[in-house]
Amino acid sequence: MLHRLTISELTGRLARRECTAQSALRACFDHLTQVDGQVRAFMSYDVTDAYAQAEAADRDLAAGVTHAQKPLLGVPIALKDLLAHRGQPLNCSSKILGNYRSPYDATVVEKLKAAGAVVFGRLNMDEFAMGSSTETSAFQTTLNPWDLTRIPGGSSGGCAASVAANMAFASIGSDTGGSIRQPAALCGVVGVKPTYGLVSRYGLTAFASSLDQIGPFAKDVHDAALLTQVIAGHDPRDSTSIPQPVPDYLAALAKNTGPQPLKGLKLGLAKEYMIGGLDHEVDAAMQAAVKQYQALGAEVVEVSLPHSDYAAATYYIIAPAEASANLARFDGVRYGARVDGRDPAELNAKTRGAGFGAEVKRRIILGTYVLSSGYYDAYYLRAQKVRTLIRQDFLKAFETVDAILTPTTPTAAFKVGEKSDDPLQMYLSDIFTISCNLAGICGISVPCGFTKPTETAPRLPLGLQLLGKPFGEETMFRLAHAYEQSTGWHHERSPLG
Repeated sequence: MLHRLTISELTGRLARRECTAQSALRACFDHLTQVDGQVRAFMSYDVTDAYAQAEAADRDLAAGVTHAQKPLLGVPIALKDLLAHRGQPLNCSSKILGNYRSPYDATVVEKLKAAGAVVFGRLNMDEFAMGSSTETSAFQTTLNPWDLTRIPGGSSGGCAASVAANMAFASIGSDTGGSIRQPAALCGVVGVKPTYGLVSRYGLTAFASSLDQIGPFAKDVHDAALLTQVIAGHDPRDSTSIPQPVPDYLAALAKNTGPQPLKGLKLGLAKEYMIGGLDHEVDAAMQAAVKQYQALGAEVVEVSLPHSDYAAATYYIIAPAEASANLARFDGVRYGARVDGRDPAELNAKTRGAGFGAEVKRRIILGTYVLSSGYYDAYYLRAQKVRTLIRQDFLKAFETVDAILTPTTPTAAFKVGEKSDDPLQMYLSDIFTISCNLAGICGISVPCGFTKPTETAPRLPLGLQLLGKPFGEETMFRLAHAYEQSTGWHHERSPLG
C-alpha cells in the first residue's frame, strides 16, 4: 500500500530502509495499471526511464545520501503534459505537436531531479491549458476519481486525478486562471499557485505568459510546501523570474503550536465573493471553515475587492490575446504536425485547422480580434488598466489582513458534458480563482468538506482557497496547514485511491 502514503511518510520509510525507491515506483505503476483505465489521467509513461531514475535513487540511499540533502529522493512525481522533460513526449494534449519529444528539461524538472525525485509520466490536460474540465484534450477525457461520471476540473485535471487516485505521490501542473486550484478542489487534494515569478517558467509551453505559473498538487499541505520549496527560486533563463530569496516554508509550518496557533493573524472575507448562485453546500462549508479559523485564533474580518466583478471579463480578454501571440509558433513549418498545402499560407491554415481543437481556435480568434487595429485600445488596453485596479484592490486589502479566504469553486464537480456546449458557463467555474492570476499573488486550495450523497450524486469533495500577499507563501502555508491539521478532510481517499 505504498502508493497511499504522503511524501513525508514515504521519505521516512525510505530513510529507515523499510522500502526502496523502486518498490515505491512499482506500487504506483501497479495501482496505475489497475485504475487508470477508468480515470484516464496519464497520456504516457516511460517505464524504463522511470526505473533507471529509481535505481539511481536507491544507490544514493545506499551511499548515505539523506533527505536533508535531497528532499525528494526516491519519490515518484508526474508532470502535466506541457512541461518539458528530456526525451519524453510533449503534446500539450493537442494534435498539432504530433510526435514531438522534448530535447531538454524544464527548470522545474531539473530542480525535481536534483532533489532526487523520480519524474515519470505525462498527465492529460485541456488542450494548451485552455479549459476548466479536461474535456478539451485532443486525446481523452480524464474523469474524477470520486465519481467517474464527473469532470476532475481543469486544465490540470490529469494532475489532480492522478494524486486523488494515488497513482502518483504528487504532480506538477500549471495555473493560468485557476488550473491548479480548481481541479485540486474538485478532486479533494491540495493545489498551490505560487506568486508570479517565484517559480521559473522556462520549459513551460506558454498559454498566457503574464498569467501562467507552475505549481504542485499534493496529498497534504506539508507535501505541497516541500514541493514549492524545491521548485521555487530565481532562474536567469526566465525573464519573468524574480531574484527573490526562497524562505523555509516547512519552518513556517512549525510555528503552528498551542491550542490557538493562528493567534495574531487576520483573515479577510471578500464581500464580493459571497455571491448569489453559490451552491448551498459550498456556502455551508465556507461558514464552517470561518468558525474553524476563529477557533484556531485567527481574526476574520470583511474586506472589499471592488473590481472583482470585472475579473472574468478582464481575464478573457488578456489570456486569449496572449494565447493568440504564443500559439502563432505552431505553424506546421518549424516542428510538430504538418498538413501540406500549395503554398505557405495554405500549409499554415490547413495545419492549424486540423491541429487545433475548437476551444483553442475560439481563444485564438478572440485574442486576435482584441489585438487588431481599432480594437486594441477598446479591449486589450482597457483590460490591462482594469487588471491594475484588481491588483491594487488586493494590495490595499493586504494592508489590513494577512490572507483572504474564499471558496475555490462555486459548486462541486459537474457531470461530463454538462457544460461543454456553453463556454460562458464553463468559464464561470474559475470565477473565484481568476483574480489571483491577474494580481500575480499566491493562492492555495485545501479540502474543506464534502457534499451530502444523494440518489443522483455520490459524496463529492469541496475546497477552500487562501489568497496570500505577493511572496507571502510562508503565511499562506501556515494558515492552510493549521486548518488542515485541525480537520480530517485531508485523510479522506477517493474510491479509486
